[in-house]
Amino acid sequence: MSKPPAISDRHRRTRNDHAQETAEDYVEAIDEVNGASGKCRVVDLARQFDVSHVTVTKVVARLKREGLVTSEPYGPLELTEAGRQLAAKSRRQHEVVYQFLLAIGVSEKVAAIDTEGIEHHVSKQTLDCFKRLTEQLQGK
Repeated sequence: MSKPPAISDRHRRTRNDHAQETAEDYVEAIDEVNGASGKCRVVDLARQFDVSHVTVTKVVARLKREGLVTSEPYGPLELTEAGRQLAAKSRRQHEVVYQFLLAIGVSEKVAAIDTEGIEHHVSKQTLDCFKRLTEQLQGK
């Protein structure tokens, strides 16, 4: 039996996961809004996340520094290639977790809510297991 990771390692991973969570949520939302209406503005994100314009502006500034988003002053938000890749990865993780929760009998409503937290904190290994078990449970 292997030794569990040190407590400091587990907490470090959780802090890193939290730092990435907002970026994943925002790039996924920008991608969705752009796909639905052709353009995404700060006000769209403020409405979607039920936060202030200032909060969104600060997050978008961070996403720009990280090379995930571009925009001109007062212009719509656009994802960079890195932003599009992160949005696609987030969407795939979301779907794997959601389908797993449904496969084990969680209601659609609860699965939708729980997926929003789990998807950001699950390792690739765990996601692979979720996917494999989902396929087994669905008889695929």
